[in-house]
Amino acid sequence: MSLARRPLNLWLRTIEKRRLRTGTPAALRRALETQARLFFHPPRGTQYQTTEWGGVTCVEAIVQGAVAERVLLYIHGGGFVFGSPDTHRAMAAHLARRIGARAVLPRYRLAPESPFPAAPDDIRAVWDALIAGGVAPRDIVLGGDSAGGALAFGLIASLCAEGAAQPGAVFGLSPLTDLTFSGESFRSNAGCDVLLPAERAVELSKLFLQNYPADAPCISPLFGGFVGAPPAWITVGDTEILADDARALEARLRAQGVAATLQVERDLPHVWPLFHNVLPEARRTIETLAAWIRQQQRWEF
Repeated sequence: MSLARRPLNLWLRTIEKRRLRTGTPAALRRALETQARLFFHPPRGTQYQTTEWGGVTCVEAIVQGAVAERVLLYIHGGGFVFGSPDTHRAMAAHLARRIGARAVLPRYRLAPESPFPAAPDDIRAVWDALIAGGVAPRDIVLGGDSAGGALAFGLIASLCAEGAAQPGAVFGLSPLTDLTFSGESFRSNAGCDVLLPAERAVELSKLFLQNYPADAPCISPLFGGFVGAPPAWITVGDTEILADDARALEARLRAQGVAATLQVERDLPHVWPLFHNVLPEARRTIETLAAWIRQQQRWEF
């Protein structure tokens, strides 16, 4: 483990976890946007542009060496109530740079202003528009972190249910996969998770669901069907409250014949690849994921 891990975990526990316990959605949005501008930087030469796919505004990260036909469709996390393409575009750009793709990050609608089904509807609209625009499904890599992981694997479950074309690969970084919060780690890791307060996760999910069933596969993919799904790669920290979300999803994928890879890392915070500018483990995870994507897609770089 790197020397940076302990001070990062201490800062997250003492400052950010407290903010997540008490902050309003507006305050959480402001804080993460500010931190992203200060601390999360893309590879040199990255250019951002605003586009629209399926009526949904997106941020595209164009990196050096990107092949236009390759798309990284990345869905940001934030408990369905905060986060944006602006907070996650630097991390997505680092991954895109390593796979030679352009990254597309949807600015999907957030709760409580736009509760379910706004977010999954927006993600589906972007997916459909990319395909209609001439991008081959096989040339899209789909991924997301936390709540964005729920939306990514939820889209896969929906496509499987319809027998529709699939992306070439899918991945999740500390994905939320079960909005019923049935995993044992949601309780057993509540004290050791340095970032996510379990009680607030339940509260934010209620803002999003607005009495809609929490086990709907499009937002709780643990309850979805995955026959015919593409290869999947998942990573999570062993001290996260969502550790069992990742483990259970990997088991479900494998049980339905999907080639699934799970990497459980020791004592790393929720969605640690966001901290790629300061944390060596974050950079290693991005490199490992990129190598897996290149292998699955047979992309030369």
